[in-house]
Amino acid sequence: MPTMKVTVPHSLDPAEAARRIKNLVVDVKKQFADQVSDLKEEWNGNHGQFSFKAMGFEIAGTVDVNSKEVQIEGNLPFAASLFKGRIESAIQEKARKLLA
Repeated sequence: MPTMKVTVPHSLDPAEAARRIKNLVVDVKKQFADQVSDLKEEWNGNHGQFSFKAMGFEIAGTVDVNSKEVQIEGNLPFAASLFKGRIESAIQEKARKLLA
């Protein structure tokens, strides 16, 4: 299964960066309610685990908020591997705006 890894630098307090990332999940639930299902998240401090289904595929991964960066890692279904670069770019762009 292909993996994706996105690292986004930030200059925020780690707690604030984590709060913003957590709010992103709420926005995704609203914005893509018709495309995403079974969205789950679990946080332990600044470490989160997520999973969801999109277009019939299961996607799962982790989020780590550190003092200077946010790392998002996940597994992509093989069928999505052709779009890996586009997916990583979209996540990075959204996260940069969110953490600015």
